Amino acid sequence: MKDGPPAGDGRAHSRWTHDQAAGIERREGIVAPVVYPPASRPNEGVHVWDTWLLRDRHGAVAEVDGWRVVFCLSAPADLLPGKRHDVAEIRYYCSRDGRRWHDGGPVFESALGQRQWAGSALLDDGDVYLFYTAAGEDDAAELTYSQRIAGAAGGAVSATDDSFAIEGPWRHEVLLEPDGERYETEAQSRGMAYTFRDPWFYEDPATGESCLLFEGNVPVPEGSETCGGDAAAQAFNGCVGVAVSPSGDPMDWTRRPPILDAVCVNQELERPHVVRWDGRYYLFVSSHMHTFAPGITGYDGLYGFVADSLAGPYRPLNDAGLVVTNPANAPFQSYSWMAFPHREELLVQSFFNYYDFDGETLDLIGHLPESEQMRRFGGTLGPTLRLALDGDRTRILGSLDHWHLPLPDEPLPDFLPHEPGGTLPGSLTGTGEYDARSGDRADGTDEE
Repeated sequence: MKDGPPAGDGRAHSRWTHDQAAGIERREGIVAPVVYPPASRPNEGVHVWDTWLLRDRHGAVAEVDGWRVVFCLSAPADLLPGKRHDVAEIRYYCSRDGRRWHDGGPVFESALGQRQWAGSALLDDGDVYLFYTAAGEDDAAELTYSQRIAGAAGGAVSATDDSFAIEGPWRHEVLLEPDGERYETEAQSRGMAYTFRDPWFYEDPATGESCLLFEGNVPVPEGSETCGGDAAAQAFNGCVGVAVSPSGDPMDWTRRPPILDAVCVNQELERPHVVRWDGRYYLFVSSHMHTFAPGITGYDGLYGFVADSLAGPYRPLNDAGLVVTNPANAPFQSYSWMAFPHREELLVQSFFNYYDFDGETLDLIGHLPESEQMRRFGGTLGPTLRLALDGDRTRILGSLDHWHLPLPDEPLPDFLPHEPGGTLPGSLTGTGEYDARSGDRADGTDEE
């Protein structure tokens, strides 16, 4: 782990501003349909939540002898949902058709940290690398909340028409820790939560540079004039950090300055990832209602930004940054969205969080009887959303079933256009495909 040149090295730096985020609102094309529990699920016996696909160096979904793979954070299903983060381990599922999934079990017998939080997975010339958050100190007697970015090398795949497995032996290393100058340490944190997590591998096809994006916080000195000197707002200091690997080695990284920060706006920019589309770079993050600074009304949602280079400068999509959010009567039904391209559309997968609940904050879940907390937690993958992307504008087109994750060579079903505030079943039938770039139906009629 090394530090790159200082912030004045010419690399662009972007900020999500208070004025931009003040425009966040639920509107047509951004609000997802209401979600209901699936009839069946492949993760019986365990909760699963934050999920990521096995990808190649450029972010494309990887296929191994006809199989695709998802990795999920998991915990026993008899555990109270709010306690799942304390025991999380990484599990994987595999599928040949993107609909029927097989449980591969936990990836690691042991890993760094007291538990593992979200990351990403790379298939590189037959080798599998896992990047994850090592949460908690390995030798601590009590549960701790320190976070380090870790990597595991040595994974190998064995696959036949009927079976698939990922096995070690794995070699685990701490790849990145905060430096206290570009990235806040836990001791420096004044926010509601501390973040240095969610590593996501991406090799920029324009430059050939291997990058690792992650979520962090920007140090804001006490008594500074940042946020007009408002100490409460200064605690909201989330950022998207980046490290580079000059050699391309997935286990060797050099810290660089953040590519985007939300100082005075938001404290957590979770699960950062990039989609390259029409020569532009689309940076996506997930964030919560409660992590926005005072004076900004945000929602649990997927937020996005666009730039002409991976380093930026970035501008928010849809003016304020909001790309997908839950409906007002089910504000916490989905979370942890992740986008990937499919022909003329983007597909966005997430996990099914708390449904049949419209409380003002997610904290109120904890006041319900334990039986109700269990009943209202989805604990599985949600429906896959279909998204149109055109310049700096996005629009929800429709959705697929829970756990439906198709590859680009697999056609998508026809569907009826999404009606704002409506409910969509998993797979919809209609009279024509939607052209995501033009906004027209493929049969020549306008969507309206």
